[in-house]
Formats: sequence, C-alpha cells, structure tokens
Amino acid sequence: MTNELTPKFNPTEVEAGRYEKWLEADVFKPSGNPDAEPYSIVIPPPNVTGKLHLGHAWDTTLQDIIIRQKRMQGFDTLWLPGMDHAGIATQAKVAVRLAEDGILPQDLGREKFLDKVWEWKDEYATTIKEQWGKMGISVDYSRERFTLDEGLSQAVRKVFVQLYNKGWIYRGEKLINWDPKAMTALSDIEVIHKEIDGAFYHITYQIEGSDEFVEIATTRPETFLGDTAVIVNEKDERYKHLVGKNVILPIINRVIPILTDDHADMEKGTGVVKITPAHDPNDFEVAMRHDLPMINMMNNDGTINENGGKYEGLDRFEARKQIVADLKELGQLVDIKPVRHEVGHSERTGVVVEPRLSTQWFVKMDELAKNAIANQATEDAVEFYPPRFNDTFMQWMENVHDWVISRQLWWGHQIPAWYNEAGEMYVGEEAPEGEGWTQDEDVLDTWFSSALWPFSTMGWPDENSADFKRYFPTSTLVTGYDIIFFWVSRMIFQSLEFTGKSPFHNVLIHGLIRDEEGRKMSKSLGNGIDPMDVIEKYGADALRWFLSNGSAPGQDVRFSYDKMDAAWNFINKIWNVSRYILMNAEDVSADAVSSALTKVANKTAGNVTDRWILTRLNDTVERVTEQMDKFEFGVAGHILYNFIWDEFANWYLELTKEVMFGEDEAEKDITRAVLLHVLDQVLRLLHPIMPFFTEEIFEKLPNTSGSIVVAEYPKVRPEFNDDKASEGVAMLIELITAVRNIRAEVNTPLSKAVPMLIKSEHADFLNAVSPYISRFTNPSELTIAKDLAVPEQAMSAVITGAELYLPLAGLINIEEEIARLEKELARWQKELDLVNKKLGNERFVANAKAEVVQKEKDKLADYQEKFDTVKARIAELKEN
Repeated sequence: MTNELTPKFNPTEVEAGRYEKWLEADVFKPSGNPDAEPYSIVIPPPNVTGKLHLGHAWDTTLQDIIIRQKRMQGFDTLWLPGMDHAGIATQAKVAVRLAEDGILPQDLGREKFLDKVWEWKDEYATTIKEQWGKMGISVDYSRERFTLDEGLSQAVRKVFVQLYNKGWIYRGEKLINWDPKAMTALSDIEVIHKEIDGAFYHITYQIEGSDEFVEIATTRPETFLGDTAVIVNEKDERYKHLVGKNVILPIINRVIPILTDDHADMEKGTGVVKITPAHDPNDFEVAMRHDLPMINMMNNDGTINENGGKYEGLDRFEARKQIVADLKELGQLVDIKPVRHEVGHSERTGVVVEPRLSTQWFVKMDELAKNAIANQATEDAVEFYPPRFNDTFMQWMENVHDWVISRQLWWGHQIPAWYNEAGEMYVGEEAPEGEGWTQDEDVLDTWFSSALWPFSTMGWPDENSADFKRYFPTSTLVTGYDIIFFWVSRMIFQSLEFTGKSPFHNVLIHGLIRDEEGRKMSKSLGNGIDPMDVIEKYGADALRWFLSNGSAPGQDVRFSYDKMDAAWNFINKIWNVSRYILMNAEDVSADAVSSALTKVANKTAGNVTDRWILTRLNDTVERVTEQMDKFEFGVAGHILYNFIWDEFANWYLELTKEVMFGEDEAEKDITRAVLLHVLDQVLRLLHPIMPFFTEEIFEKLPNTSGSIVVAEYPKVRPEFNDDKASEGVAMLIELITAVRNIRAEVNTPLSKAVPMLIKSEHADFLNAVSPYISRFTNPSELTIAKDLAVPEQAMSAVITGAELYLPLAGLINIEEEIARLEKELARWQKELDLVNKKLGNERFVANAKAEVVQKEKDKLADYQEKFDTVKARIAELKEN
C-alpha cells in the first residue's frame, strides 16, 4: 500500500467505500469482552417519512462521537440502530402519494392500505440507512429494530395490558385535541400554539320571555351551535335577576339555562360566558360541575354535523363566515374586534386543532409521574446535560395531564381491546377465544411504543435476554430539547414502571439548528439545509466537525457555509501536515518509534522541541478526554484545533526543519519518530469526530496496523512530561512572535537582518536554542546574556523570562515607542486587574482546585514582572 496522500484533501475520494469496509470488518459490533465495562446507546429512531434532516444528523453525530471514543477506550460498546413508524406522519405521506394516482385509503381498505405503507417503510428505511452510511455512524446493524417489529409489538401489548389491569389505562369520553385533517386525537404536547390574527365576535342572546339581551364575546362563533348554558358569577349584581332564567340561542332558537359559576369573571368582558362543553376544556369542567349536556357539533373532518341545523356539511371556517353574516342580519352581532391570539395547531399536519368531546383511551399519569419525580432524588436519577433541563423535565412531570393514547389511524400498534355484540370488552395480549369479537379500530400513539425503546429493543419483556441483562440501562441518550416531553419523559416513567430502573444514565440535550440569521429552519421559509448536499460538497468529516463544535450542550447553533469552509480547511491542513510527515518518515517502523520515544522520555536523545511537543500532547490528551467525558465537544474541539493548528503544525513542524535540513542523522531519526507518534495520537483523538479521513491517514502510517476504529484511545504518558522543556519552548515561541511583531510595526521584513539583544536569567537555555532564534528571526548579530547594556534607541518587548531589544537606529521614533509601550503597559494592567479580581473572589479561591488557584497566582507574578519591566523601560526612554 502506498503511503502517498494526494496534494489536496478530496472528501469524495477519501470517504468512498470506507463505510462498507468497516461493515465488512464487523468493527462496529460489541467486543464481547466480559471483562470490559459495557457502554450502550440506542439511536433516537428517525421517522420513516423521508430523508434525514440536520437535527437528526446532529443527534447521530454526537452519539457516534461518544460511542467511537468509548470503543477506542476499551469499553464493550453497543450502539443499537432502529427506526420509528411515526403513525400520523407516515400515514399522511402515503395518503398523499396515493392521492396523486386518484386513490383514497378508503378505496383500498385497511389491509391493502397497510401493504402500501410497508412498501413506503422499506423504501425510506433503505434511504435512511444509506444516509447513515454517508454520515459514518458506527451502529451494529445485526441488532437493528423497528417499532412495529413483532418483539417490540409484544412489549407494547404487555405494557398496555398491565397498565389497564392496574386501572392506569382507561377508556372514556373526554375533551381532547382533534386534528381535522389527520382525523385523529392528539396529545397535549402534539399541539403547537401559534400566534395568529383573529377577532372577538360580540353576540347578543335574548332572555326567554322578555325583550332583554345579554352580550357574550367569542373567538369561535360557530361553536354556539353546541352551547348548553350561559354562566355568570353569583356575586355579579348586574345579572342576579337573570339567574335561573333561560336564553334563546340565535338562529337555531334552542333554549339554554343561565347558571352561576366562578369560571365567569366579573372583571373580564361583559361577565357573561357561553358554555360549549364538547368544544372547550374550561367549558367541559363547568359542564361536569353542573351536569350539563354535551353537544358535539362537528364531524371528524372539521365540518358541521347534524346538530348544526342549516349549517350541516359546511367546513368549520366557512360556517363561521355564514353564521357571522346571519347574526349581523338578525341584528345580534354587536361588534367584531380584531385580536392577536394563540391558537393550537397540529404538530404533524399544521391545521388548527379543534377541542372536541370524544371517546378515547387514556393513561392515568398521577402515579407514573409521581414515581418519575421521586426517582430524580435517588442514585438512579437521570443526569441531564446541561443540568437545567432536569428542571424542565420535573416541571412537566409535576403538571402533566392524563395522556390520550388512541389515534384514529390504521398505521401503528392496534389497541389490544376487543368488543362483542353483547357490549362486553376484553383487553389482553392476544385475541380472546370464541367468535363474535371485533378488535378496536384505533391504534396507539406513536410515542407509546417509542417510550419503550431503550428496553424493548434489548429483548424485554424477556428479562433474561443477554442484551437486556448486559446493556440495559443504556448509558447515554442524545436528543434535542424539543422532545423532552414527547419522548425523554415517557421513556423515563415507562422504564421505571416496567423495569424498576431509569432507561439511561445520562441525557445529553442539544438545541436546534438555525439558519445564518438565527431563524428556525422550515419548509415555509425555504431555509432548510439537506445534510446530504453538505456532505456532497464538503464531506461527512467536515459536517461532523461543524456539528460537534457548533455550540455548547443545550444551545442552538447557526448553520453557516463559512463555518463549513473553515472545517474543510482544517482537515486539509492536517492532510498537508500528514503528507509532509509521511514523505519524511515512510520507512520508520513501529519498533523504531517506540525505541526513539523511550530515549526522549529518558532524556538520552531528542531536543527540547521534541520534549516540548510531547508534553503539550499529554496536556491535550488530558484536557480533551476530560471535556469529552463532560460532553463538551465544542470545548474539546477547540483544544484539539489549537494544538494541531498552532502548536503542532505552525510551530513544531517548522521547528523540526532545523533538524530535518541538518546533518545529524541520529537526531533526524528521533524527530521522525516524534512526528509520527504525535500524528498517530492526533488522528486517534480526532477519529471519533472525523472518522473517514483519520482512517485514511492512519492506515498509511508506517508505525500502525489495523483499523483506527478499534485502535486504543490516547492516554497521558507521564514519562513524556517535561516542564522545563515546556516553559523553555513557550519562551522561545513568545520571543520569536515578539520579534515578528516588532518588525511588522516598523515595516522591517524578515529578509532584512537586524541586530538583536536578549537579556534573560535563562541566557544559557536561549543560547542553546539560538539556531532556532536565528532561523526564525534573522538577526545580523545575536547577543544573549544575563546582563547587558540596554541600547537607547531600540524597540523592546517584555516576554516571560526575558527582555528583547532591537536597536533600529533611524527606524525608531522615541515618542511613538513610548506610546506603544504605554499601550502595552495598559494591557498588562488590565490582565493584572482581571487576575486580582479572580483571586480576590473568596468563593473562587475556596471552591477551585488548588492547581487552578496556583495557576492564577503564577499568572499574577508573570504579569506583574512584565508590567514592572515595561514601566521601567518607559521611564528610561523618557529620561533620555
């Protein structure tokens, strides 16, 4: 195999066929090592309704980062893939496709329609898996699950029956949210409240047997067709004489009573409230208190039913127009006042939701919620990242309502309840014996089966299942904050109820991906981004780098093509660094690298820059691992970026050229070994985030073997730590940077040699590294001493451990130099103020780690020395 890399990184070439090779090698399956600690993740199942979106790409990227790192760290990792049937959304998509051919679901009947949905599922599941492959996600496909698999269906039936037998699932007539387009019930959290333009319609109702009228106001005048009472507050003096009388509903002339109830607010509007129990949740409660009849005046599709008189058959909004016109003609429409108000819309179809009385199946939530709340105070509590989302979870559980779980669909888990002509009902995991039983037509809410996902996918209800025993509870869930209520909370309370354990130890919450202007991506705005289009242009590694580094946990991120360009440039930088190293070290063996590193660690070979980069590598490994363990991928990425781009590529590689272009072959061998080792470790650190190109380079390294997928994750090697080397090269870099800055200020290019004087207590060290100083600063004369005469006309800089002077007679203006130094003095004063403020904070000093406090004290001493030196130099220039 050639060790050559193309001159320019090409993601299409690098990623082509790579995923298939991984699958063929079975590197994604659990290790099966009984001594290894298990680490498991179940993928948040995407809906089989179309292509993956950026939000799901974010989910899968973060999970893949976690699982790849844990796999490399020696954990027995399982990442289980699967997909969700998505009842409402999928059925609606298939219905639209059939409509294009002029076919209605009713034309086919339930069974043939479901055959069409299964065809859809197979088509889009294939598409999703292809997209997962392009993203590089390292799942174990031998364990792939689907929410309508027989094993999962068995779990759903068992849960339903057990909750029913406990009295926690019941069937009853209640007011629910109704989607007139999908013609199904919705749970509260499937309703999105949007602010829209509407109106308050002020209508008069005549008092029966008199010429007196009362005025009511409503935003939904069509609902008066279902009114069964009018209420006033018993303390309202204006209406005491009317209590017990009746009003006549206009147009339909139905007589309804006037009652008293605290729901009527004397300070709000006219103080008179119409009660429509079958179409308003508050009115429903009033009706329950007063035993009022409940009149449903709407069909499943949102048209007016037979209770609507002459409006029967009209769409609800068309009926509203005609009713308003008729009321106006009767003289009973007093006023129309525009209003901006929130109205519930279906999360799936987007239509206005209709509160509607309906017979449905419900889950009683009081005990389930109580158990979930109590669990958060135990050792088995689910840890949320960031922790603030625990409050979000707790608040919802403390205020949760009974969950309507039946859906008027064909696609989904059909409710395991049967009825006979005698009016009897049977609930069981299997159909009842005997003839004459008909199964409930409704299916369960998609989230009912998704709530069982962490344990049903592991083989439950068979608690002796090998996977269930080893990998449940799962380790980490990654998901967006928008489905904490939909999914996360339901998984927690169902898992506690049926397994006695939390479903996962950690929940990492990310935000939403927005466009460059901060807007939520949507079809209506036309600002959506297809992740496959991004991969086609930049590659999966670049997209994954962006998604992992975009924000902190819980925060939204703005997609930007500028950021994608930056990600590609970063990969290309590493690619070019790798080419340089491979061209100079292609014949170095693994044994040679190991031997050379041992010599460097023992300080029997290698120079100070070798020991410096290995020390910096140790620090990088430690900090990156720490941040990854806290799911702070953005911070980890920032640390990696700075080490790779600045310290490794911009400094160490450049510093090695002093050796590589020299004559000492033994020293070259050491440098080649260090270059290969650092590159190897960098690739391993990067691999969880950017798997494709890291594998491509890793397999070309002469000192490695096998796949990087199962290579050992870097660990800190204390024998490489060398504080003196680290401090020395840091001073060298600061010195070179200071010279470059001074040259730039006086417009003196590096090609022009200038004299240089360095005053330092570390003169011996600086003289030892003077070849580096000469290579990177081009002095005509270089003087380094512990004490030397300071030239009067010189540009100067104060760095840690040294003072630098460049006598540039004729190029320096004393007044300008004093002004420059005064700016520098102000900068050091600002740094001193910041550190003093931090050290003056008693909470910081008391709570921070001792090494962190000491680091701040060291900074204070360093800044103070620099401040004093600059101040003294200003005084000298002013005296002269």
